[in-house]
Amino acid sequence: MHPVLLSASYLGPIAYYSVMLHAGQVLLEQCDHYRKQTYRNRCTLLAANGPLDLVVPVLKRSGEKQRMSDVRIDYATRWPAIHWQSVCSAYNTSPFFAYYADDLAPFYVRKERYIFLLDFLTGLNAFVLDALGVEINPLLTETFEREPVATFDFRDRFHPKERTNNFGMAYEPVPYTQTFSSKFSFVPNLSILDLLFNVGPGSEDILLRQVPSLNG
Repeated sequence: MHPVLLSASYLGPIAYYSVMLHAGQVLLEQCDHYRKQTYRNRCTLLAANGPLDLVVPVLKRSGEKQRMSDVRIDYATRWPAIHWQSVCSAYNTSPFFAYYADDLAPFYVRKERYIFLLDFLTGLNAFVLDALGVEINPLLTETFEREPVATFDFRDRFHPKERTNNFGMAYEPVPYTQTFSSKFSFVPNLSILDLLFNVGPGSEDILLRQVPSLNG
């Protein structure tokens, strides 16, 4: 099977990880230009009032495009504390929050801050894959290829504005009980955290049951 090429993602949507689990090899793009309003620096949780976007602020270069690997995180605001508080408020009553919280917390409360966005994202991705109990070792790209050969190009497949329509892929999300199921109908393709905190060790099975069409 050809490798799957994905953009780096901040605690990406469930469909993103379903693709990872069905791929023979995963490549994460680090050589493209950073694009705002994408999953590169945002994720969506299900909070008490509905879906909630968390955005990691980045330092901008006026009028200049930045390579993804060069993007630096902006700590002018207390966003790490705000994000961690939001995660706790949304999921502290979920069945498996305590099971994963101690491993996730250091990404937000550590004394040594991440400088580059990509390092933060790859660290979180390693946490997610370990929590899922899967042996996937994504590789970072070394050069940018506009039309990669012998590769399923999913770099532009996942976008926050398309969260509820399956990102155009031929598969149906597998419903599961969410923290606020008593208030809302099932909300598909939230951050992978929603699946982990609500389903725990059963998350891998749900991801594998969502069979994506790996046809680029």
